[in-house]
Amino acid sequence: MAQKIAKAGVKRQKGYLYYLDKQGDISRAKMARGGSKGGRPEKVKKLGVKREDGYLYFIDKQGDVSRAKMVRGGRRRKRR
Repeated sequence: MAQKIAKAGVKRQKGYLYYLDKQGDISRAKMARGGSKGGRPEKVKKLGVKREDGYLYFIDKQGDVSRAKMVRGGRRRKRR
């Protein structure tokens, strides 16, 4: 289950990818569609979220920053 880390209330626009950048701020970039190229990232909101290892950080449906524990598992692969 995910837990909220920071309230941001970002309103999303269609055609953009929203993510948490390396500085812990919310950024967006125009998505590439068909023959058109994607755009350069731009900051939407400065938050300065500090990340912890073992968690996946994302922007939830309400436009806030949330995190979920990463599941590390699966079947072991055969060695060749």
